[in-house]
Formats: sequence, structure tokens, C-alpha cells
Amino acid sequence: MTRPCNDSFLRALLKEPTAYTPIWLMRQAGRYLPEYCETRRRAGSFLQLCKVPALACEVTLQPLARYDLDAAILFSDILTIPDAMGLGLYFTDGEGPRFERPLREEWAIRDLTAPDPWDHLRYVTDAVAEIRRALNNSVPLIGFSGSPYTLACYMVEGGASGDYRRIKSMLYDRPDLLHHILSVTSDAVSAYLNAQIESGAQAVMIFDSWGGSLSAAAYQEFSLAYLRRIVDGLIRERSGERVPSIVFTKGGGLWLEAIADVGCDAIGLDWTIDIGEARRRVGHRVALQGNLDPAVLFASPERIACEAGKVLDSYGLHDSGHVFNLGHGISQFTPPEHVAALVDAVHSHSRLQRGKSA
Repeated sequence: MTRPCNDSFLRALLKEPTAYTPIWLMRQAGRYLPEYCETRRRAGSFLQLCKVPALACEVTLQPLARYDLDAAILFSDILTIPDAMGLGLYFTDGEGPRFERPLREEWAIRDLTAPDPWDHLRYVTDAVAEIRRALNNSVPLIGFSGSPYTLACYMVEGGASGDYRRIKSMLYDRPDLLHHILSVTSDAVSAYLNAQIESGAQAVMIFDSWGGSLSAAAYQEFSLAYLRRIVDGLIRERSGERVPSIVFTKGGGLWLEAIADVGCDAIGLDWTIDIGEARRRVGHRVALQGNLDPAVLFASPERIACEAGKVLDSYGLHDSGHVFNLGHGISQFTPPEHVAALVDAVHSHSRLQRGKSA
């Protein structure tokens, strides 16, 4: 494996100097792009879009054709693992993802097993390989998975939840059952991410989308411990190149020091914490990714540039170690031209920063 022509994203994750701050966006391939909507229409369903490697490759590349982004991210869904476990994933318009067979009975939880990614999730590894070939080493490819706790939320609740009533009842009344789910799911996530790396992913990200809903003590026991277990088991080098890892706990700003200690290369930040303060707290132990409020992209291009500059200035230079991103996924209602304004502003402002410091 050789470094891509544009390796600024990988260099930033490894805290190596870069000529500018690299940028990519969570959900950068999505419904805000008309070309994505057309491909999804042809696919017939969101799941078909995920499960046909050629279609997943097509939509992964679409934002790179429009914007000067510094990384591609595999187009898939975090719920592929529980689907492969037999829970019956489906999508309903206006309701999001649902499971036909959520984990409600003890026998079903005890019978849970980790799927073989080379068998039950082969469509994902095939997509990774196809995307890498299509990228032709232009920019790095990011693989990803949901965190064990986030996946468990969906698996127990049966879909998205407003109050997490079922999983938190299990957490407090039957922690043994939840730990079993998390242990099996951790094994599945580790194998899944390593299969993506072996298929060509050059960095991996773990999305702990619902970890921030936990108390401090519960976060340590039911989310962070399993994040550490996964990071410990990741392939760290392939074909002579480091494979960096990013951990993103939405709402996890209170626990940055603990997250930095799990062994990941970078922490993803949501928009509720000042990135300069985050840097002061974790020092140079990890790189930071983030953290513009996605709603800024509804503002004018001039305001977008201003707000992006605030994030960059707050982070400062610090000898690199910053990957610019949103604090969560891009909204489907974002004007595509506003994304172009953001990418241009991040590149130009950060080049200017470095020029002033030279």
C-alpha cells in the first residue's frame, strides 16, 4: 500500500505537518446531492444502494467529483452488522431504520453471534476494494462502523429512540445481558473494520452516535471499555503504512481525556465544544477532527467562511493534527453550493494561517 497523491488527511491524523487543513464531511455522499438522489432512485431502495458494490462506489465518488475533498468515506450504513446478525433491517419513509426482530428476549441475546465479514458482509468488503480501485490512489479511503453501544441501542430499541427506555432498563436491571450484546458486537466490529482495512481502507472511524446519552459512569462501563477493546484489536499497519483510527462520541465532550486514552489516533468532536479547549485538554496525544455546526451550511457563503475561520483559528497551528469536519452529518437540506464554499474557505484560510507563521 502506498500513500495517496493527496495524503494530507492521513498526515493530519498522524500529526504530521500539512500544507493546509484537510477536510471531509460526515455523510458527504447523501441526499443533499441531486446525483445521489438519482442513483438512489435507480437502486430502488437505500439498502440496495448499500448492498450493490458498484452503486456504493458510484455514490462514494460523487462528492469528490464536485468538491476538492481530502478523503473519501465508504458509502454504507452503521446497521449492516446487526442486519448480518439476523435482526432483519428495513427502512420506512419518515421513520428511519427499523428491525423486524429486535433483541427483547434473553434467549435471543444469548444466541447472538458475530457474523463473518468475509461471508455475511462481503458486499461491504467488495465495495471497499472497488472504491479503492476507482480512486486510483488520489485521496485516502475511510472505512467505518458503529460503536457497540450505538449498535446495541438500535438492536434493543428496534430503531431510533427518543428516550432509550428499553436499553437503559436493560443497562440498570440486567447489565449482564447488555454486556453480552456489547461483547459479541465488539468482536463483530473488530472483525468488520479489519476486513475493511484488508480490503483497502486506509483509515477507519468508529461512530459512537449515542454514547453521549449515557451517564459518566455508564459511558465508561458500557461504551468506552468496548471502544478500547476494538481499538486494541485493529490492524495498525498494512503494507508498510499506518492505518489511523478515529473515535467519535457525539455528546462526548466531557470525556475527551478518557477517549484519548483508548489508543485511537484521533477524536471526532461535535459542535458543542470549542476545539481550542479540546486541544488544550488532550494536548498532543491525539489529532482532532471537527467541528463546525452542520446548520452553518444553511447560512450565506460569507458567513460559512467566517464560521469555518473561527474553528481554524481556535484550533491554531499546533504542528498540524487537525482534520476539518462538521460536528455531525451534513443535512439533506444543505445547498450543494454551500459545501463548495466551505471546502474552499477551509483550504484558503488554513493556507493563509501557515503562510503567516512561516
